[in-house]
Parts: sequence; C-alpha cells; structure tokens
Amino acid sequence: MALVAKPPTREDYAMRRSTSDRLVTLGLALVALLWVGPYLWMVATSFKSLDELVRAPAWPIPSHFRLDAYREVFATLPVWRYTLNTLVMAALIGALQAALALPAGYALAKLTFRGRRPAFLMVMACLMIPPQVTFVPVFMMLGPLGLVNTMTALVVPFAVSAFGTFLVRQALLAVPNELIEAARLDGAGELTIIYRILGPLVRPTLAAMFLFSFVYHYSDYFWPLMMTTDDHVRTLPVAIALLREQGTGVRWHIVMAGNVVLTLPVLVLFVLAQRRILRAVTARGLS
Repeated sequence: MALVAKPPTREDYAMRRSTSDRLVTLGLALVALLWVGPYLWMVATSFKSLDELVRAPAWPIPSHFRLDAYREVFATLPVWRYTLNTLVMAALIGALQAALALPAGYALAKLTFRGRRPAFLMVMACLMIPPQVTFVPVFMMLGPLGLVNTMTALVVPFAVSAFGTFLVRQALLAVPNELIEAARLDGAGELTIIYRILGPLVRPTLAAMFLFSFVYHYSDYFWPLMMTTDDHVRTLPVAIALLREQGTGVRWHIVMAGNVVLTLPVLVLFVLAQRRILRAVTARGLS
C-alpha cells in the first residue's frame, strides 16, 4: 500500500518562515557588525592609555576607561573653532547645492529647449570628474583674487552639484506637468513654481541631498588642506590629521579620540534626518 505524503500545514509554513527570517536577521547582523566594528574599535581605543595600546593593540576592550586622550585633544587643538568652521562650511555648501540644484533640475526635467539632452549628458559627465582634477585651475583663479585661506574658497567651488542636479531632476520627473501648467494659469512665475510649489514636493529628496553633501564636505580633507594655512578657517579633519605629527611617534589613542569627536556631529545629523532619507528613498521606489 502506497504511503501518501502529508501536505504541509500552516504551522509548517510558519516554522520554515521563522527559520528563514532568523537566518536573514543573522546575516544582516554580521554585515552590520562589519560596518560598525571599525567604529567600535576606534571608540574603544580612544579610552585606552598609550601603554595599554602598545601592550595589546588588538584587544577591543580597555582595562580602564580613561578620558586622558580626549583631554589631550581639547588641550592641543582649538576644537570648538575647527568644529564651527567645518559645520559652517558643510552647511553653506549643502544649502547652496540644494538651492541651485532645484532650478537646474527643473530646467532639465520640465522645460523644453534645444540642447536639453546634451546638457543632461554634460551633467552626468561631471559626476565622473573628481575634484582633485580641477584643483590647479581653481586654485589659480582664487589665488589672484585673494580668496585663498578664506571661507569663500572652501564653499564657492562646490556651490553647484552635478549629483544634486541629477537627484532633483529624477524627482521632478514624477511631478505631473498639469500641476505646473495650472500654476502658470494662476499667474505664478517660474521662481514661484520652482521654490514655492515644486520645492515642498521634493523636500525629502532635497533633505537627502543636503545630508549627502554635508557628510561628504564635512569629512573632506584634501580641499581644506590645500586652501587653508592657519586656524582662522582650518577645518576639523585637517586638524585631526595634525595630531599624528606631534611628538616622537603616532599616539593612536589620541588620534582615535580626535576621530570620535570628528564623527559625533555627523551621527547626530543622521539621527535627526534619517526619516527624511527613508522617505526620499521610498518615494523614488514607488514612483
């Protein structure tokens, strides 16, 4: 007599799904650990003493949590001035990029003119050019104007963002043209349409773009290093790098403490803006 296989029950499906969910969660936890692990090691190293760091550099947990490295950082560097310079620079760049990317993206998405496609291709080509390539001509333009070692030299070269223009353009493609035509019939000008009608509609995209720009320029090392020579406009990443040059050797616990101080404002900004980032990603996924 042939045996008939018993069909799987609802409990069997639930058990299989539970096992699959646990495996996925475990895999994601391992990936997250790979990302967060170096930061946790940096934080742990900042609480060690130099002797303990030399004796067991790879041991993740300090025997005693000390704040000597942080005291040394704040005693050696004018951290608050450098932090203020960095925050002002990154915020100005992000605000200018958002303000200028909105009309540029509007022109590429909603206006019809000869050369629109070549203009969009030029914007995409700009994404492939690193800022180090344009450093020499920009420096030669800013030098004779007396703008080197000023906040203007740190902000103006990055006021326009090809990446931001691309993001805004893609977001505006999902906005119906009838909305713009209705605004024009009501007598709204182009600037009113751009900033008062379309701006709020793509606010999540602008917020995400501002955060990406802020994080990139906040942690930028090359451009402030080339454009600043004194404490007046020097940024925090450049100052933290100077910690390696003090003394007879690299005091890694002090360097790690400086990097913890450097990353704290970015983490706070991400916590405050993560909802807008998720909303922007969700909006692009549904459009």
